[in-house]
Amino acid sequence: MKKWCSKGVLIALLLSLAQTLSNFTFAQDASEAAERAHIAELKITGPIGPATTDYLVRASDKAREQGARLFIIDMDTPGGLDAATRDIIQYILASDTPFVTYVTPAGARAASAGTYILYASHVAAMTPSTTLGAATPVQIGGMPGTQEPPKPAQSPSETPGQGDTKGGAGDDGNDSNKPPEKAPEPGSAMERKVINDSVAYIRGLAQRHNRNAEWAEKAVRDAATLTAREALAQNVVDIVAENRADLLRQLPGREVVTDAGKKTIAADIATLPVISYAPDWRNEILGIITNPQVAYMLLLVGIYGLIFEGYSPGAMVPGIVGVICLLLALYALQVLPINYAGLALIVVGALLIAAELFVPSFGALGIGGLAALVIGSVMLIDSDVPGMQVSRTLIGSIAAVSGLGLLGLLYAVGHSLRKPKVVSNKAMVGRTAVVSTSEPEVLVKIDGELWRARSSVSLVEGQLVTVVAEEGLLLMVEPE
Repeated sequence: MKKWCSKGVLIALLLSLAQTLSNFTFAQDASEAAERAHIAELKITGPIGPATTDYLVRASDKAREQGARLFIIDMDTPGGLDAATRDIIQYILASDTPFVTYVTPAGARAASAGTYILYASHVAAMTPSTTLGAATPVQIGGMPGTQEPPKPAQSPSETPGQGDTKGGAGDDGNDSNKPPEKAPEPGSAMERKVINDSVAYIRGLAQRHNRNAEWAEKAVRDAATLTAREALAQNVVDIVAENRADLLRQLPGREVVTDAGKKTIAADIATLPVISYAPDWRNEILGIITNPQVAYMLLLVGIYGLIFEGYSPGAMVPGIVGVICLLLALYALQVLPINYAGLALIVVGALLIAAELFVPSFGALGIGGLAALVIGSVMLIDSDVPGMQVSRTLIGSIAAVSGLGLLGLLYAVGHSLRKPKVVSNKAMVGRTAVVSTSEPEVLVKIDGELWRARSSVSLVEGQLVTVVAEEGLLLMVEPE
């Protein structure tokens, strides 16, 4: 009996020890989690494109895994692409960790696409001397841009012709019995569809976070803008902070709407360390490749590389470089808003310029190809977003280099045509050759080519000879 009691005591002690170790482990894990807790700082600077979306999503996921309890996006952007902006907004809305978008430093702006992201964020903040707005969509989805943003239709009381007894549809000038006609909105049907879609989108974001939806609509329809103080007064943003420390002091206790429901920002959030997450090498490479200037250059290098490989089969280097550049260009172009007519014109133009090498047309093919190349380059990137266009200077430089190359080709063709005509069976007469072999057959080398030869005297290897006659592919030579 004593034996079983001692065993029971031992088992109880072991279980107690295991429980203690387990509690210690959980406490240690909680302590480590508390030590990992931090605020993740992200940055959106410059035009918003595919590289921006990739950076924001991957950096946020990494920060969340490492214990981030709040995200702060430092923003300074002139706008960006519609698809990339919507991807960022969808990611923010689906997050259960609050995002604070902070327009900083002083002089920064959240224009166009930046305004949408600011409205989508759980907390919208600005530094004094910053601006937001001008959210009218331009060239969204490759559609024609609006030259003048459509304005809301006039109310019935403001409709022209209503109550006007001096003019109207009837002969008696009295049109009081007719319903007021609604003034048509300016712009094409597609432009109105794009504007109305953007208005509904930003109003939905404003209503989600109880911000000023009426001004949001004005920012889209009329490209309205506000300063930081004006935005705070009109309930467009939640906070105006002088710096990050001021921002963190104003955050605790705020209630935000996340994907998991309403949350209150913890009171200790200001005490957490702020860790900055910079773009990694993958984001940097993606940002370089998706730059319209780089994508345009890669496209041209790829096309010309393949053309040169076809002109000189076996050179290998032009073909390999051309294929790599062309694949990179196609990857970049599939995420950029391109005009496929412009892309086709660039390809056709390059092929016509190359065709001038094989089928001399005295400039007809080359000039036509150069014109197609320039027009296609101007049309290639279908966007008016700053930083998302191909530089006109770059296009002009490419056109100038191509034009000089074409002039050089035409000069070479003209020079060859001005040479005196030589009978085909006397083209080699008078040329100097070097005896390559003398037995069993005489072979001579001229400009790197081996010719069969015959001589009335004995020849030795390395001897210089002169061609005195030509019989088909057989040369008659004599020692010099």
